[in-house]
Amino acid sequence: MQSIIQIRNCRYPEDLEAIRDIFNHEIIHSTSIYEYEPKTAQQIDAWFQTKVTGQWPVRGAYNERGQLLGYATLAPFRPHAAYRYTAEHSVYVGQQARGRGIGQQLLCDIIEQAIVCDYAVLVGCIDATNLASLALHKKLGFVHCGTVTKVGFKFDRWLDMTLVQKELVSMAGSKNA
Repeated sequence: MQSIIQIRNCRYPEDLEAIRDIFNHEIIHSTSIYEYEPKTAQQIDAWFQTKVTGQWPVRGAYNERGQLLGYATLAPFRPHAAYRYTAEHSVYVGQQARGRGIGQQLLCDIIEQAIVCDYAVLVGCIDATNLASLALHKKLGFVHCGTVTKVGFKFDRWLDMTLVQKELVSMAGSKNA
């Protein structure tokens, strides 16, 4: 079992290739990302720059050698102003680091980041067949709020997306009285 020394902000540009490797593995081999084509280095660079510009955290789990094992991030749930206090999160763990609690540590960390950013609700959009992710989210207090059927098509089959949400206690406490 690899130990994690820390969860911290991902580094630019040092972590881009590791992020891209994790992301592309999921695109190619899973339904956790509803995309077909692996991302280029330039696309990941632009993605990271968008996160920085929007002040959306990208947090990484690192082992004792400083290798990125997985990452979590926040993003706007929807682009409209009334959704300002709702964020969507993503958590990805590298294939070689799974089954070690890293996903849970990253999800706990990104929940804390969402609270610090003063979000009232955190939403997860999870492929309905990803039972491990659904169980983890339930364990950490997320509740099922719907399933959208046949919302994606990948690997020659229709995919259903389960939506989960967690109400947060913001630092100001103003939105969740």
